[in-house]
Amino acid sequence: MANNLEASIDIAASPEKVWSIIADLRRMSEFSPTTVKMAAIGGVREGALTINLNKDGWKIWPTTSRIVRFVPNTALAFRMNENHTVWSYELAPSAAGTRVVERRTVDPKGLPAWMGPVIKASGGEPKFEADLVSGMHETLSKVKAAAER
Repeated sequence: MANNLEASIDIAASPEKVWSIIADLRRMSEFSPTTVKMAAIGGVREGALTINLNKDGWKIWPTTSRIVRFVPNTALAFRMNENHTVWSYELAPSAAGTRVVERRTVDPKGLPAWMGPVIKASGGEPKFEADLVSGMHETLSKVKAAAER
């Protein structure tokens, strides 16, 4: 059974500055260790379709998603069409500047059946999810570095 996952970070920059980085999905490949390319068709807005290219080692695969939440300086979320997970970024003012929380939320019905063998081939659910959380921390650390430059 897949779990919802979360990582967070405090960034010494305003929510507006952090938002300008996170909402520019063309830059996602600079931050996410699994994203080669991400493009929102017709611009980054609620309802927009994204086309993505992902990688893990030598494996490369395409995905698509739909932006399901777009609140400037506050929240961005996209729902993956292939596995129905929602990836989100929530920004809130903090003493440091901005607190960012990244989440992967699994559909209440669970992951599609085809994901089982993929997760098993990736070393099982605990390793698969640990790798996802590690990637979330890496993404947020790189966003922090870019925002604090």
